[in-house]
Amino acid sequence: MATIEKKTSLEIAREMTERFTHLDDTDLQLLAGILVRKEVKRGEIIIPDGVISSDHIYIEKGLIRQYYYKNGHDVTEHFSTEGDTVMSIESLYAGVTNHLLAEALEPCILWYHNYKKFIELTERSFGIARYYRIFQEDDLIITQHKADAFRFESSRERYERFVKEYPEAAKRAPLQHIASYLLMTPETLSRIRAGVK
Repeated sequence: MATIEKKTSLEIAREMTERFTHLDDTDLQLLAGILVRKEVKRGEIIIPDGVISSDHIYIEKGLIRQYYYKNGHDVTEHFSTEGDTVMSIESLYAGVTNHLLAEALEPCILWYHNYKKFIELTERSFGIARYYRIFQEDDLIITQHKADAFRFESSRERYERFVKEYPEAAKRAPLQHIASYLLMTPETLSRIRAGVK
């Protein structure tokens, strides 16, 4: 059995940024210098309720679900897989108590970078600042797509969009969490899935 080599923080810095922009070696070294690797188990809460969040979390391997509680039930807000970043936006940016939890649905390899240290890098490096601007724009577009889907699309259309935009989560996440994300019952989702080729 072949041993898989652990990726370095420099390799992860390159992975994190290459989809958005090209960073030179100096900027990649700066970003790599604030990355911290952590392995988590399935079911582990990586962003708990009631704390002030302080990190962006990049997923090297695994599946994360973000959710909140409403009327005694947990409601899935978002799924993230390899190559995605997880954060609690309001808590991170405004310094308020977090109520959007994040749970590992699989064993994960995660890379944390402290938000304040990262902002310091954006003030020192035009390249990192540019990366962050493009990253934020992409995140806002994703949020807009989800809002539009819930306003204008049928349940079937929302599911089809989910499968297209989040194919790994569609394959790997438990049915009840996908149904919660799509704001439908598991039974409704099962009927839709049975009718989707």
